[in-house]
Amino acid sequence: MFIIAGLGNPGREYENTRHNIGFLVIDDIAKKYQITMLERKHKAVIGKGYIDGHKVVLVKPLTYMNQSGESIRQATDYYKVDVTTQLVVVSDDISLDVGQLRIRKKGSAGGHNGLKNIILHLGSENFIRIRMGVSDKPQGYDLKDYVLGHFTDKEKKVLEETSGKAAEAIRMILQGDVDGAMNRYNTKKKV
Repeated sequence: MFIIAGLGNPGREYENTRHNIGFLVIDDIAKKYQITMLERKHKAVIGKGYIDGHKVVLVKPLTYMNQSGESIRQATDYYKVDVTTQLVVVSDDISLDVGQLRIRKKGSAGGHNGLKNIILHLGSENFIRIRMGVSDKPQGYDLKDYVLGHFTDKEKKVLEETSGKAAEAIRMILQGDVDGAMNRYNTKKKV
């Protein structure tokens, strides 16, 4: 069993914002694999299903970004998964351009408060994460306003393709090929 968690903030006002790109990827995976995302459990909206024969639990924490670790910890404890190999977290990253992915087996939070809270609650930096590029804020913008802002039409087209690549990377990870996913998808791409 694997837990695939996408980070974001609950509520209509946050839908389709840069910070909610993790939710977007989870929604795309749920749609592609016909996994219903209606159950509320572990301070999250979850869906259970299969991807290429692998049982998965898709998780969208309802704790708001900065408290994502509460939900992730509850889910990992409940399903008794090994967080080093059976947890995949998808989040936004302002240090990557839109269209760029960065997959890692472990690492620091890199300034991301959601990842920082997950590390705090798990007591470890050793979990697989997929960082989705949302680009750095333009000069003069407030960071909070920027990440809670929406993508341009041009960026939305790139995101659709990038979300598909993230889903394919997750398929590779489920098959035990994290290194292959890193080699294939950790590339630069600019809008």
